[in-house]
Amino acid sequence: MTSSAGSSRTSVPRQKQRRSGRRCGHTPGRDSPAVSALGDFQTLPLEIFQMVLNYLSVKDISMLSMVSKTISARLINYICTSSGSRRLLLQDFHPELPARTEGASILEHYRALGLLLKRCTLLLPTRDRLKYVHKVLSGVSCFKLNGCASPLHCLGLQCYGVFLQILTAGWDELECHRVFNFLWELSNLARKVQTVVSSKPGSARRLELRIRLYCRGVLLWPGSRRSDSAFWLTRILKPWPMVNQARLLYIIFGPVSSRDGHVVWQKMIEGPTDETSLKGLADAIKLLYGTEAREWTADDVISLVDELSVVPQEWLMENNARLLLLSGNSICFTFMASKAVNGRAVELARLMVFMVLVCEKDLYCMDWAVKMMQKVCKVFSTPWERNNFLQCLENAFARMLMDMLQAVLAGERDEEDSSFLNLFHLMNAQANFHKEILYMAMGNSSSTT
Repeated sequence: MTSSAGSSRTSVPRQKQRRSGRRCGHTPGRDSPAVSALGDFQTLPLEIFQMVLNYLSVKDISMLSMVSKTISARLINYICTSSGSRRLLLQDFHPELPARTEGASILEHYRALGLLLKRCTLLLPTRDRLKYVHKVLSGVSCFKLNGCASPLHCLGLQCYGVFLQILTAGWDELECHRVFNFLWELSNLARKVQTVVSSKPGSARRLELRIRLYCRGVLLWPGSRRSDSAFWLTRILKPWPMVNQARLLYIIFGPVSSRDGHVVWQKMIEGPTDETSLKGLADAIKLLYGTEAREWTADDVISLVDELSVVPQEWLMENNARLLLLSGNSICFTFMASKAVNGRAVELARLMVFMVLVCEKDLYCMDWAVKMMQKVCKVFSTPWERNNFLQCLENAFARMLMDMLQAVLAGERDEEDSSFLNLFHLMNAQANFHKEILYMAMGNSSSTT
């Protein structure tokens, strides 16, 4: 009892002393907020702290930025200094030897830099984040639409695109709208696009090239997710009427000269082209037709394809057919079904013949063309319309064969003897097409018996 009472009497002053220590701020082991936020860096002068950063990789600095808000603020200031800019804003965008490893290295650097600025500016509003990023990057001329004297051999816009891709990853749609509007105004793209879509194709070749490289490098980075690419492509195209959308789509994804990179406007008009020249356009069409592009209906995409086929003048039908084949089954069927519904049987039959020809030339399975024809036939509402289409199809085959045979007999030959080759391919195409129809018909008849 006595010892118990004694211990209670002696414990009271110690409790008061501890409370008194808290009031005076002298609790052992307890640092001030600034000291705890900076840790051991508190003992270093700012200049020494920045010198230490020069020995860290960008990824390490990015990790360091997440330690505390105070360190993040110091890093924000460091990035804007002259030493920070020299350290972080590498500008070796024109390697003398365009080695793949060199390009990958600088792209990886700007990917890491994008993550660093994403983390440093995490607590800022979107508008302030964009202003800060612009302040940091404004001195890099190769990030600007007209900033590089040799854009075809420059990695600047690609690095800018990778940087923005990482910076905006995970941002909601409203924030990405603000990013696009910020870039649109910063580059004065509205006026530049208006110039190229309203003038004669090819009259502003350098500006066409700049717009193509900027859109593909900065906004439509190849490594982006489909949903992101669909968003940015929609933002680029939607402000314009359909005829201008088609022109702009051709500028961004159409064929270009291997010599100077300029858009080749006559490629689809002068003669049959290859898959390489059409792949970019086909991929863009598939992107807009997919579920990721929520602002586009099937009718919108079909109208765009229709409008594209007359840019800058009406394409050769073979090039139309090849584009549709590359665009995928769904778009191909929807495009052909729209012609069937609108009573354009003659035009549809001619397109079908060229699809058969492309299947023969490009080594596609001919049964694909037969199955596509079957699906289209089901669109017609009456047997008469279906039979009329089939009659138009056979007439189109006969007419094309006669035209090609006449060209061969007239001696219209070039170095590649293309008129004879076209006749050869069309005859084989017709034979293989009808062979598949016979196989299908005989298979059905044998199964019924």
